Amino acid sequence: MMTYVFVAGSRAISRLNEQVRERLDNMMRQNFTILVGDANGADKAMQQYLHQCGYREVLVYCMETCRNNVGQWPAKSHTAKPGSKRDRHYYGIKDAAMAEDATCGFMLWDGESKGTLTNVVNLLNAHKKCLLYLSTKKLFFKLLAPDDFYQALHTSGIDNVPGFLASIGIKEPVTSEMQFAKLG
Repeated sequence: MMTYVFVAGSRAISRLNEQVRERLDNMMRQNFTILVGDANGADKAMQQYLHQCGYREVLVYCMETCRNNVGQWPAKSHTAKPGSKRDRHYYGIKDAAMAEDATCGFMLWDGESKGTLTNVVNLLNAHKKCLLYLSTKKLFFKLLAPDDFYQALHTSGIDNVPGFLASIGIKEPVTSEMQFAKLG
């Protein structure tokens, strides 16, 4: 079975440290197909690294036309209603498609990006695991369920996770019946 990894992250992250490059190297060794967006920041930095390594199993997701496609890889273009404001929700269309098409995810979070957290929630809601890298603390979190996500956010310094998510307009991950059974 092919593995499709949705890689993305905060626009504030423009350089990849050794820890992150090692994770990408591991994906390349396993010949995973990497689904990457076209934004500046983490998306572009990951594209640059994959291109520098000569990796070809990459698919770039974008809206209408790609802002960045460093390796001239195949692209999957999405559209929105004419006149749509080019905001987080607009680019969220391609992000939602990436979460749907992916087997799992690898997100680089600066501790602030709403888009990155939305991607994590979309993956968790689709019952797909995600590796979250918190750049401010140089920590990795394996997210298999909403509880893992809450723990990662708590570790990043957020005490009231539901309140925090609501304040930035992100719906909490859905808890499955399996997780309710685990609690009971």
